[in-house]
Amino acid sequence: MALPQSLNPPLTPTDTSQSLLGWTMVSVATLAYSIAAPIVRWAILDGMNPTTLLMVRMVMTTALLGGSLALFAPSKLKIDRRGFWIAILAGAVNGTGFLTFFWSLKRLDASISAMLFSLAPLVILGMLALRGEKLTYRHLIRLGLGLAGVYFLIGPGGDVDLMGVLLVGLGIITFSFQLVILQWYLKDYDGWTITFYILAAITVDVIIWWLIQGREWHDPGVDGWMAIFILAIVSTFLARLAMFASVRYIGGGQTALFMPLETLLTVVWSIFFLDEKLSLLQWVGGGLILASVVLAVQRLRFTKARFRWRRSTRI
Repeated sequence: MALPQSLNPPLTPTDTSQSLLGWTMVSVATLAYSIAAPIVRWAILDGMNPTTLLMVRMVMTTALLGGSLALFAPSKLKIDRRGFWIAILAGAVNGTGFLTFFWSLKRLDASISAMLFSLAPLVILGMLALRGEKLTYRHLIRLGLGLAGVYFLIGPGGDVDLMGVLLVGLGIITFSFQLVILQWYLKDYDGWTITFYILAAITVDVIIWWLIQGREWHDPGVDGWMAIFILAIVSTFLARLAMFASVRYIGGGQTALFMPLETLLTVVWSIFFLDEKLSLLQWVGGGLILASVVLAVQRLRFTKARFRWRRSTRI
């Protein structure tokens, strides 16, 4: 039954335009994020070292974000000691995770890596249980769908490199750990401030790994530099601007609904531009994973620990 008019006022033109802007921004951000994995996979197949690729991307992104904040919002660079060290810890852990994901793309198709990584909401729900979040039979259903999907995706569905799967798994764990740490300890800090310090920590972490691995470097060429610029500017910096705008106008819960769409688009780009192929059983597995993710996202929208950081810490 509809609420009385006084309790359910019609949307004003301003409300409608802001809502439309929010949905437009989240669509732009989702599209920008979805091209990242296929571009990384293409660059690696073209001969780029995964660590070098991530290192150059992170240096460029962190410099761009830090410079923008220093120029337009210098107050957002200020942070207290507690927030600084927690952000640095989260970034350092996540930096290693992003490295494992990039290295997984040397062994796995971008479509498979993306579908596996989309299981992160299930891991997040599991970590929330450590702080008292109630697990219900529906969570077991979501988990069952996800595990069944993984089985069909990497088991009878095709010959998938298990080391690549393990690398994706490590990336999921570190990414999820970062999010719950931020939600538990840094939810009252400004999103841009935390994002900058996390990116800075990731950059330092990746540079250290790059040095340890022998400082591999060669000129990426025109195509390689173009891929790096797209990753740093479009799929990271501009995508983050659009996502922050969408959260402002339509809320974090609504933007989270686009997570499965992002995965689906990544699969589409991988098939069309990288000529990747999935068997029928792998499509079934991917469908089960996406179904479990949809259910997990719906749960995260209503949990007490609302993950407004999911997109702000994404690279």
